Amino acid sequence: MTPSLQDNPLLSQWLEFHTDGTVTALTGKSELGQGVATALAQIVADELGIPLDRVRMQAPSTDRSPNEGFTAGSLSIQHSGTALQSAARAARHLLEEAARGRGVDPLETIGEVNLDVPVASVTVAADTTLPSRDIGRSVPRRDLDAKVLGEPAFIHDMRLPGMKFCRVIRPPYRGAHLVEVPDATGLPGDSTVIRDGSFLAVVASLERHAIAAHAMLVERCRWEGEAPELEDAHLTAFLLSAPTEDTVLVESEILEAPGSADALTFSAQYSRPFVAHASIGTACAIAQWTTDRLDVWSHTQGVYPLRKDIARALGVDIERVHVQHVEGSGCYGHNPADDVAYDAALVARHLPDVPIQVTWSREDELGWSPFGPAMCVTISATTDSAGTITSWRWDGYGNGHSSRPSTLPTPSLLAYASQADGQPIPPSQDPPLAAGQGTGRNALPAYDIPHVHAVAHRLTTMPMRASAMRSLGAYTNVFAIESHMDDMAHAHGIDPIDYRLRHLTDPRARRVIESVAELADWGVAVGDNSGRGIGFARYKNSGAWCAVIADIEAIDHIVVKHLWIAVDCGRVVNPDGVINQIEGGAIQAASWTLMEQVRFADGVVTSSDWETYPILRFPDVPPVATTIVSADDEPWLGSGEASSGPTAAALGNAVRAALGVRVRDLPLTAERIVVAMAE
Repeated sequence: MTPSLQDNPLLSQWLEFHTDGTVTALTGKSELGQGVATALAQIVADELGIPLDRVRMQAPSTDRSPNEGFTAGSLSIQHSGTALQSAARAARHLLEEAARGRGVDPLETIGEVNLDVPVASVTVAADTTLPSRDIGRSVPRRDLDAKVLGEPAFIHDMRLPGMKFCRVIRPPYRGAHLVEVPDATGLPGDSTVIRDGSFLAVVASLERHAIAAHAMLVERCRWEGEAPELEDAHLTAFLLSAPTEDTVLVESEILEAPGSADALTFSAQYSRPFVAHASIGTACAIAQWTTDRLDVWSHTQGVYPLRKDIARALGVDIERVHVQHVEGSGCYGHNPADDVAYDAALVARHLPDVPIQVTWSREDELGWSPFGPAMCVTISATTDSAGTITSWRWDGYGNGHSSRPSTLPTPSLLAYASQADGQPIPPSQDPPLAAGQGTGRNALPAYDIPHVHAVAHRLTTMPMRASAMRSLGAYTNVFAIESHMDDMAHAHGIDPIDYRLRHLTDPRARRVIESVAELADWGVAVGDNSGRGIGFARYKNSGAWCAVIADIEAIDHIVVKHLWIAVDCGRVVNPDGVINQIEGGAIQAASWTLMEQVRFADGVVTSSDWETYPILRFPDVPPVATTIVSADDEPWLGSGEASSGPTAAALGNAVRAALGVRVRDLPLTAERIVVAMAE
């Protein structure tokens, strides 16, 4: 049974039937632009045997939805989809039983059927599954029309009666505390200053007044404190020297190279910097206090965990806090959606009955968001004379990959660390092994290797606030593993794809590699200054299989000419949705791999705009061809994060093929390539 159904066992927690023949499906999984609301509706329609347009999807809400934790880890279809499938199948059985022999539509009996029963208590015969009508069919996403047509679609577009606008004044550097705030004299309009410890905000009836007042207060405030000394240039040395908590993922007693004189040992170090979410739309939230209730509208990934941390931070009964999900623009992990929600709640507490909208600036977004953790990975592997890998050791160093709301001993909300009775945010944790780990996600190669030893070293100090970013540690680990695989293949004179297939007995892994090789016409000659590389992984070693081939051209910088992708994510609900997710993840990974890096010094993030934190732009997006490897008889698996690591690896291997040098430190900039050539 899926965890979602274990935690929310009643049929009535998942489905509501209406007299007009429509059905509302309830889910705790947020629509983040990944198309999950459409895919879940397809599942419900299929199991109930009704037209898709009769299924409504209810956005997550602590007032109404099942508690499914976070929308993360490419688990929405596996968890929520499986739960809704079981609930819809059980409901159809109960309705059909009530209608049996009466000549009426089963939905007409809804008033006679008790839905407050455990889904697991309804026995459904194995031969009553309806033929699929919607599952496996590319259905247009329900959320796109408004976005394409420019209609109100995001939380930024919400307007509540009497709403006021707010901007938060951030410290000039990490470690600073507020010691002096001038009075509000001369601030525009009806601007009101709100202070709680070192948390400072300004509220006004007009948004332009709030923005102008914010700029004035930034100049007038006085801060004191000691800034951290770490700079981004010394990041890798810091990662390897900071105190850590170590977790042995898998242990092998035999790590030494075989005694043969022809045996080889391959040792290398790989790294990636901190990476920002860099959403095009900045974080936004609305909050309103009334006599006995706090309402929060947020583009959070988890309405229930956010609710818990808001209640903890404010010291109020959790039953007084209600969180409603509203779509935001761009979500790739633990972004500032939860932080801005608490900003709004904290300010709204000072202004009862007034809806408060807080929007972050671009500088806030790039400078104060939780970042994807920097990582350093070392790998040492041995091969025999034929090139067969005989042992493998992996060590990964970095901050934990989760400081999401409700996962730490104290609230992990930015403003809580600044308010008078708040506490600093503790160093991030890693998810448990059963949830795919964080630093150690995809640390274990998918290949057949007899002796593997892997240790995750989670830093217990945190120079930059770090948390979950799309694919967590898998992005860096797959890049490192697949770079290592290519180097060993070249050293033994073996084609990189043949080398991988030699070490794979998993038929589904072999199939995606063979499929992408056929799709890209692997082995075809490429032009001068060009190269071709492959990357492969099974996400979390338990999810979707994905292989990527990249063609690049390297002259004064790296240009991605083409990406080919093959993915096996089990049974597919919406093929177009899978392709969107796989290709979107690949394009984002290309941006990380080629150019993205958080820059910082003296407690200040200096990459705070699009010039200093560049991302891949539309003219640089390559053609992408994706094939879904059919597995209709297998359970469905998530797809959103499967392509990140393989894309990074394919690009790194393509650079090596083009230039004959291995660049092991991300991003793959011209400067790093020059350094690698010099070395």
